[in-house]
Amino acid sequence: MYSKPISRREFTRSFAGAVAAVSCGGVQASPQGASARSKPALTDIADLTITEASARIRASTLTATALVKACLERIEIYNPKLDAFITVLGDEAIRQAAQLDSEQKAGRVRGPLHGIPIALKDNIDTAGTRTTAASQVYDDRVPTEDAEVVRRLKASGAVLIGKANLDEFAAGVSYFGSVRNPWRLDRDPSGSSSGSAAAVAAALAFGALGTDTGGSVRAPAACCGVVGLKPTYGLVPLRGIVPLALTLDHCGPIARTTADCALLLNELAGYDKLDITSIEHSREDYVAALNQPISQLRVGVPRAPFFDHLDADTAKCVDTAIDVLAAITKETRAAMLPSTAEYITPMMDEVYAYHEELFANREDRYMLSLRRNLRGIRDDLNSKEGACSTKISSYIRRRWDLLLLRRTVDDMFSDFDVVVLPTRRTVPKKLSEVLEYRDDPKPRNPDELTWDNWDNCEAFNFLGLPAISIPCGFSREGLPVGLMIAGPRFSEGRILALAHAYELRSRWNDQRPPLKPDTPVPPVRS
Repeated sequence: MYSKPISRREFTRSFAGAVAAVSCGGVQASPQGASARSKPALTDIADLTITEASARIRASTLTATALVKACLERIEIYNPKLDAFITVLGDEAIRQAAQLDSEQKAGRVRGPLHGIPIALKDNIDTAGTRTTAASQVYDDRVPTEDAEVVRRLKASGAVLIGKANLDEFAAGVSYFGSVRNPWRLDRDPSGSSSGSAAAVAAALAFGALGTDTGGSVRAPAACCGVVGLKPTYGLVPLRGIVPLALTLDHCGPIARTTADCALLLNELAGYDKLDITSIEHSREDYVAALNQPISQLRVGVPRAPFFDHLDADTAKCVDTAIDVLAAITKETRAAMLPSTAEYITPMMDEVYAYHEELFANREDRYMLSLRRNLRGIRDDLNSKEGACSTKISSYIRRRWDLLLLRRTVDDMFSDFDVVVLPTRRTVPKKLSEVLEYRDDPKPRNPDELTWDNWDNCEAFNFLGLPAISIPCGFSREGLPVGLMIAGPRFSEGRILALAHAYELRSRWNDQRPPLKPDTPVPPVRS
């Protein structure tokens, strides 16, 4: 087990082959520009999308048991290479699938997820199954109730295939080992929903839930070549999810297509009066919204600062994607987003609020990197007499400012309807480089690209706006690049529709990692 200490700013931000010949320049404004994936045969059912698998189950040409067994077979082969799961619910998933098959034969289908194997990030409570948040602190924690999102998945017929690995408490080093990127096992999959994204990319699950406090759904989705959606703050309930910073926390779906994310969001969204973050919003059909017209959309491109320090492959892929969007929408134009940098430090005190009692009693059970950061926050809060009350007042004032910003942020969409930007500014780094930096972080020039600004996700957590990351190409080394589309509050249907239209024209989501049963696992450290 290793440690990877991170800077205070990074701590907030963290919650805050087969395709090597494919270049971003190959994207065209029509599906003919990329090689389309042939529909998988029955022996390849783990590669089906949720939408495809759901249709086959409803047509009685496929069973839940077959889907579960296909995933478990792949988990047995590939999870030792990826460390995507902390807990695999093999026997339980088989039993659940058999029950769902019996219900289907009797004429009862619970919902559109009936029989679909779904992975859960292991900070999402599951009754009777331990939920560790990837920490030794919670190694023996077994919740007695399901999180509200789990209850909703089960009601729709989903099969829980396993609990996915993550960064410790969504902020540090996993007690259960580092997740590897399915596209290149020596590469970082980003975090903190690393296991959820890796599981979907490697077809170990048909979809997954992650949490996103500073990009933790979208950044791993971008690095693993899948789709990740962070909904509007409060649209999907958080009750029963281990928090990082409740003011910034979101729960969202990860899947292989935008249609699958829309289907999952249909089941997840909705008011929960027992959840203090939940917001009442009229019911929407996000699957139906995929087909809404997008030809009159005005696309904003916020070049500064989100396009600063892009690596060459990312810049090429994103600019090509924007050209595709320009051809299918009304126009693209320059855009600006408000700065959220002033809110970063105050939110760290909110992180400590959850851990204060745990840390006082079980400090030695935290991984070293998170332990160091929590010590730093604690010591900073108690550094001078009266300092704690001063910091509390500062936090409250910043919280008030943030609430006002969230209430008025939609006003900035007067000249454009959505914004598009790179999800991350670089392709996935080598895992050894990431660990080396975290082991020995050094002061860097703030104008240079550092660990602190590799992705562009954090602002949308502060603003509470919906944002989706979709694949938009590959680097010369065959590593995925992600494009982010965001819009005003509760514009999920709009951004899903635009993402779906782009997806149909690019077909990047049809590509699959070049994982094989005999793919060697390189050492994390050289």
